[in-house]
Amino acid sequence: KQPDNAQAFQGAVGKVLAGDAAVAHYETVTDPEDQNALKAIEAGQDTICCSSTGNAASSLAGNAAKLGLNTLIFVPERAPIGKLTQMVLYGSNVVKVKGDYKAAFNASKKAIDAYHLYNRNAAINPHLVEGKKTVVYEICEQLDFKAVDYCIVSVGDGCTIAGVYKGFYDLKQLGLIPKIPMIIGVQSAGCNPFVKAFKTNSPLQETEENTIADSIAVGLPRNPVKGMNAVRKSNGFYMDVRDQEILDAINMLAQNEGVFAEPAGATAFAGLYKLMKESPLPASSTIVVLVTGNGLKDTNSVSTIVESQLITFDSSKNHHVFNQNSVDEFMTEIKKRGESHE
Repeated sequence: KQPDNAQAFQGAVGKVLAGDAAVAHYETVTDPEDQNALKAIEAGQDTICCSSTGNAASSLAGNAAKLGLNTLIFVPERAPIGKLTQMVLYGSNVVKVKGDYKAAFNASKKAIDAYHLYNRNAAINPHLVEGKKTVVYEICEQLDFKAVDYCIVSVGDGCTIAGVYKGFYDLKQLGLIPKIPMIIGVQSAGCNPFVKAFKTNSPLQETEENTIADSIAVGLPRNPVKGMNAVRKSNGFYMDVRDQEILDAINMLAQNEGVFAEPAGATAFAGLYKLMKESPLPASSTIVVLVTGNGLKDTNSVSTIVESQLITFDSSKNHHVFNQNSVDEFMTEIKKRGESHE
């Protein structure tokens, strides 16, 4: 359903970059952070290990398979089957850890230390930020290096938003862009350690991981300093959205942009929509929203929406629903008659 203020909303968004660059970069084997898989070969390692909520590990597994490397991946028990499927089919050794992301991270650390594996963990491997920042290079290239006013990013560990700031910083230092945009970090209200720390100007404290957005369900972020600096140094801020707002954003992106995002991928867009309703950004602004994950990776999160829209049709029965004047009337009649169609 179109939002009530859709026209004003769309007019205020100078540029929502939720298309090929932002999405493709974070799908399967094209995640920019795992361009560093080559570093394992440079280091003389044949096995890469990491913990992941799913996206980074899926990308790592695909890149490693192409390069002939082995992978050992630890995931929290809530990791969606869509992401697990990718890892397993790419040939990874996948271990589901009972507990949350922190438990998976701790298990991976023990394995890395015990077997001397190449450590690809978020905020530990210094090459990750160098890979993640390349999404900004493509954004700026597509915008002909014109000024971006706002960049909105969903946040879990803090690594992606740190890479985004680094990308804009590099281009600004090189004189390729006129300024660093205000960077806005968005978390789920059910797992928002950065938001709480930003609002209270205090160190990050561990929070619960109570959200459908599994990719950013990180109660104890591993990159708190860079994640916070990205916002503060760009004069930005952190905010949160409810899970229902995330689901609404998935629907809006799909129906208006043809972009199917997973919950974490739609969180930044949910933040933009909330801003436009509560304190609209200037209408002349150029706004970039990162959609960081494909919805096919986590279809369970939208199963309720899908089931509510499906209509059962028995074509063997003799009915006259095709006598309507339009598709809208046809659908209305089908819904009214239910499954009998008599």
